[in-house]
Amino acid sequence: MAGEYKYGQEGKKIIFQDSDKRHADLRIRLRHDGLTQIQFFQAMITGYIENDPRIIDFVTSVKLELARQGKKRINKTRDLIKQGEELKKLFNLEEEETKELFDMIAEEFPDL
Repeated sequence: MAGEYKYGQEGKKIIFQDSDKRHADLRIRLRHDGLTQIQFFQAMITGYIENDPRIIDFVTSVKLELARQGKKRINKTRDLIKQGEELKKLFNLEEEETKELFDMIAEEFPDL
């Protein structure tokens, strides 16, 4: 059927506003590193979604600076992610099994 929505295959725009100075600084930095804005933001989002420990550590430090969550909760979340990654490596879990594991963690700790 024409016009049918295909979840996961449709493009979505992610838009936010920042100062012209920071935008120019970003463009300069990206050009220096040989990256486009799309490549940069998609890589960062992928790292965040997939719990890349480098991104998670950075996000944790940002959360602590902004005090968006209590320190105890932030550290508990980070520890749970690390435990999940260790279990994934230990048991050599497949992608679907990994999702199920994180879903179980989310059910156990719904406030995270």
